[in-house]
Amino acid sequence: MNLNVLSENDLLWLREKIQSSHHIVITGHSRPDGDAMGSCLAWATCLREAFGKEPTVIMPNAYPDFLQWLPGTHAIIRYDKHPEKVAQALNEADLLFCIDFNDNNRVDAMAEILTACQAPRVLFDHHLGPQMQADVKVSSEEFCSASEVVFRVAWQLGVFDKLSKTFAVCDYCGMMTDTGGFTFASSRPEIFYIICQLLTKGIDKDKIYRNVFNNYSTWAIRLRGYLMSQKLNVFEDLHASYYTLTRQNMLDYHYKRGDAEGLVNEPLRIKGMKVSISLREDDRIDNKIWISLRSVDDFSVEDMARRFFNGGGHFNASGGHLDCSIEEAEKITREAFAYYSEQLKG
Repeated sequence: MNLNVLSENDLLWLREKIQSSHHIVITGHSRPDGDAMGSCLAWATCLREAFGKEPTVIMPNAYPDFLQWLPGTHAIIRYDKHPEKVAQALNEADLLFCIDFNDNNRVDAMAEILTACQAPRVLFDHHLGPQMQADVKVSSEEFCSASEVVFRVAWQLGVFDKLSKTFAVCDYCGMMTDTGGFTFASSRPEIFYIICQLLTKGIDKDKIYRNVFNNYSTWAIRLRGYLMSQKLNVFEDLHASYYTLTRQNMLDYHYKRGDAEGLVNEPLRIKGMKVSISLREDDRIDNKIWISLRSVDDFSVEDMARRFFNGGGHFNASGGHLDCSIEEAEKITREAFAYYSEQLKG
C-alpha cells in the first residue's frame, strides 16, 4: 500500500533539514485536542528516536485533563504560562513544524511571534484551504487527522522500524480522537493499514480508548447529563439540535477543560438527526462563544461554520467562534438552521 505523501525533492529537503537542525520547534493549535497533542508528541518522538534530536514542543494554551496521561506532556511549554520561554524557543528555532492547523491565527495570542519566526517551516495538516506559508506542506482534507500525516511522513522517511511504543501510542490516540473512535472520516483502507502497523509496537488500543473516553470525573458525568436533559434544543422538523454551556453551568458542575469533549456528537444518536451544535461560553473572556458543529452524511457543517460562525474545518466536523452573548449566539444558530432549512428537511 502506497502511503507516500512527499515528493522526492521535499523528502530530500526534509531529511536534510532535520539532520542539520539543532533547535527544532513543534507546535499545535490553540486549545489543543487529541489530534493536536497526539500528532505533535508523536512527531517529537520520531525526531528523538530516529534522528537523535531534542525538539521543543510548545502549545498556545491548556489542553484537556483527559490527555495528561500522554507520554511527553510534562515537557510541553505553554505560551499562556511561559510566554518568554516560547518566544525564545521560536527566536532560536532553525526548523519549525506547525501541526494540525493551517493558519497562524489558529494559535490565538501566540500568532504574532509565530508569524515572526524566521525558521524554515513545515506544515502537517488535514484542514480545508491552508493559508499558511511553508517550505514544505503536507496537507489534504482527505487525511483523517494530522496524526495520519505524521505516520505517513515517518513511514516515507523509512524510520518507522526505529520508533517505539511511545510513538505509536501518541499517533494512535490522535487518529482515534479526531475520528470519534473511527466512527467518521475513517473509511479509507489506508487508515486501518496504519492502525495495523501501530499495533505491531505493542500498544493497547482498548486502554488508549479508556484513557480518553472513560476518564471523566463524577461532576463531568453529571454536567453531561444535565446538558442533554435540560439544555438540548431539538428541531425535529429540521433534524437539527443545539445546546449551550454557560459559565454558570461550569461553576455549578466544577467544570474542567475537556469535561464536555465529544458531547456534541451525542445528539447525532437521535434517529434522523443531521446536525448538532455546541455553544460554549469562554470561562474567562466576556462575549466569546466557542462553537462546535457536527453532521452526518451529505450535510456540510464546514459551510455553515464559515458562513455563520467565523470558522471552518471539515465537511462533517467543524468549529468557529462568535463575539457576542450566549443569547445572541443562540439567535444566530437558529438563523443558520433556517438558512439551511431546505437541505435539513430534505
